[in-house]
Amino acid sequence: MKKSSPAAMMKRSLNAADEAPKWKKAKRDEASSDEDDESSQRTTSHDSSQSESLSDTEDQRPSFSKLSAPQNASSSEASQSSTQFSMYNSVSQKLMAKMGFKEGEGLGKFGQGRREIVEASTQRGRRGLGLTLEGFKGDLNVEWKDEPDASALEEVSWFPECTTEMPDSDELRDWMTIGKRKLKIEDETEFCSEELLHLLLRCKSVFDDLEGEEMRRARTRSNPYETIRGAFFLNRAAMKMANMDHVFDYMFTNPKDSQGKPLFRDRESELLYFGDVCAGPGGFSEYVLWRKRWHAKGFGMTLKGANDFKLEDFYSAPSELFEPYYGEGGIDGDGDITRPENISAFRNFVLESTEKRGLHFLMADGGFSVEGQENLQEILSKQLLLCQILTALSVVRTGGHFVCKTFDLFTPFSVGLIYLLYLCFERVSLFKPVTSRPANSERYVVCKNLKPGSDAVRDYLFKVNLKLNHLRQSESDVTDVVPLEVIKGDTDFFQHMMDSNERHCSVQIKALAKIHAYVRDTTLSEPRQADIRKECLRLWGIPDQVRVAPSSSDPKSKFYELINGTDVDSFNSRPTALNLKTLDKLQHVLDHRCIVGGGEQIFLLGLGKSQIYTWDGKSPVRWRKLESFKLELPRDTLLSVEIVQELKGEGKAQRRINAVHVLDALVLNGTDVRDQHFNQRIQMAEKFVKAVSKPSRPDMNPIRVKEVYRLEEMDKIFVRLEMKVTKSSGGMPRLSYTGRDDRHFLPSGLYIIKTVRDPWTMAFSKSSMKKFFYNKQTKQSTYVMDPTAVAPFHVCHQERLFWAWEEGVRVHDSQNRVDPQKLSKDNVLSFIRKHCHQWESRDGV
Repeated sequence: MKKSSPAAMMKRSLNAADEAPKWKKAKRDEASSDEDDESSQRTTSHDSSQSESLSDTEDQRPSFSKLSAPQNASSSEASQSSTQFSMYNSVSQKLMAKMGFKEGEGLGKFGQGRREIVEASTQRGRRGLGLTLEGFKGDLNVEWKDEPDASALEEVSWFPECTTEMPDSDELRDWMTIGKRKLKIEDETEFCSEELLHLLLRCKSVFDDLEGEEMRRARTRSNPYETIRGAFFLNRAAMKMANMDHVFDYMFTNPKDSQGKPLFRDRESELLYFGDVCAGPGGFSEYVLWRKRWHAKGFGMTLKGANDFKLEDFYSAPSELFEPYYGEGGIDGDGDITRPENISAFRNFVLESTEKRGLHFLMADGGFSVEGQENLQEILSKQLLLCQILTALSVVRTGGHFVCKTFDLFTPFSVGLIYLLYLCFERVSLFKPVTSRPANSERYVVCKNLKPGSDAVRDYLFKVNLKLNHLRQSESDVTDVVPLEVIKGDTDFFQHMMDSNERHCSVQIKALAKIHAYVRDTTLSEPRQADIRKECLRLWGIPDQVRVAPSSSDPKSKFYELINGTDVDSFNSRPTALNLKTLDKLQHVLDHRCIVGGGEQIFLLGLGKSQIYTWDGKSPVRWRKLESFKLELPRDTLLSVEIVQELKGEGKAQRRINAVHVLDALVLNGTDVRDQHFNQRIQMAEKFVKAVSKPSRPDMNPIRVKEVYRLEEMDKIFVRLEMKVTKSSGGMPRLSYTGRDDRHFLPSGLYIIKTVRDPWTMAFSKSSMKKFFYNKQTKQSTYVMDPTAVAPFHVCHQERLFWAWEEGVRVHDSQNRVDPQKLSKDNVLSFIRKHCHQWESRDGV
């Protein structure tokens, strides 16, 4: 093909210029004359269109052509054109030119395609093409760049201490006000300035038409604390609780009374009792159980269904220590906290499970979707907030604590609820943790040390809830729970409430303006997110780890891991038979403890939930799954137990159930207790069993710790023995031992455990009337137990004795078949009395 000369190209350009101004592509290579002819024809045929394309709108459209102004074009036109398409680099322009593109002409061989460049889309998220959202064309005129630098350090602002007396039932009776149901918030200016409230609502409304994903992305980039997320916990709620627990000096996981003294200690037998309501899937509880493990017991109530507790997802904490209870009907209830019968049932269950003392603290994190009505969240959630507070006053013990999520607090109803908390607790704070996104209305009311005498307020709120349920389908509503003049009359409370609301509004407004700016400019981001995350986790004592599901392990490997190098042979020893020949082993009476046996001693290994295995203690080590048994144990648990058939009632009406009876504890949820004194191990086992027991689950097999007696008090055991008829006894009474809860079992004998390690022994000093420890080798005496005198588990296990109550052994007065060659009750009691007297004659230290 013949190439066109530069002169020919210039001639065509001048001819075209006579008809209309055109921008022509500069060709890198000379094209064939045929192509030039086609180009010329296309140019002529599109003159009219080209003229139209030079309207004001089209002049501003970018083009991939070099500017080649016609000779009769003015220099100003050329100058304007030369800057019009400068956003495109020369490489892009040359590539388009090489492919035959000419400004103002259609694409394709015959110019039949589109003439305009496809503009870069401004569409974001799932927003419709070409949609321009109102509110995002300009700024909100809110200065957000002056926000304080992000920091892990937070300050707490408490309401002033309340000096007002708690109202009695007569006074409270007149506080409730019924009025017309209201569904607007913009005129609620009693506790916030009108200017701030309206600005906040305007800033919120800007996002009404914004697609959710677009909003979330901007929010994520704008929040310096966003990447904290849930760390290795179930969700963000767990980290909110970790955040608040630290800021409030661990008042939840290490509660103290008004004098600053701990309400409980890990080494003592009492558990830390806590509650978690409206809290599915359970992030708050996962944090508390991660921090306290088997030293805590949790009770929960939340709505059944999709938002129920997800205990199977508690990867970092033992969910076996948490017991959901859904109000009326127990595990079969619906968990609706607005139903009065559910609150009453939950209260009764908690009190029964805590020896009538109540919880150390309650957490409440209720909320529900208000999509499309975000500005009314406070009004729509009013009954939920009231019921959470009512539940707290129903189950928290005197001196206990409460934390509850709130939203906006502009209405007299909401502020009235806060005022009632202010009256009932020694200190109250409205607090927004850094783990709560700054743009939302979420805050937490933190209440410290419940005062005695709050029953009247509790009963009053119970009546208010009944009224709310009664009015639910009507045009009327409870508008006030505390008269407005009472709230305003307490000037300290009122002023703090105003200040708190306005500070919170200001923070929200700035955060919303910041998100607005981040939506408009997708290049904006918070540079310190990673550093802030590390700083916060370090301050709160949370390891910087990823969330990983616990790995499964076979029981044999886990057993060797838990015993940590201990000789397996120490587990294989059988107890020494106690008889007339070995009775002398009991001469140091004060060194021993007694336990009534009801079956064969075995070892129980818990790998989490129902993954429980047994081993009979014989070689070789073979762990077998505990079948046909409904029980849950935390992982890394190793116990010495018996599987005992417990009996309830007599004759044909008698009920039987298999139960685990704990003889000793080795490892409790990863805590190795083998080197503790036997008494301490039993105390820890009782605490552990109390934490894992679930009285609301009659379908589960019970687990109990054996009753332990001092050897010198053995006669107390024989008082608990009686002859009872069982289903399998053919009408003949059999020897039975009745435990603490009136359940009885058929005893097999008596375990006798030596709790003091040689060469130490225990004795009693008549001069000081105290027990003391005596070293038979060094002749040393001391009232304080020497660490070397403690008999660890393997010593107790290897040196234990067992007195088998077989045929011919008389331990009950009604037993007539007596073998004089076998040890009887009288033999043992006589021996004990003799040697107790012998050791009492020693002088003490």
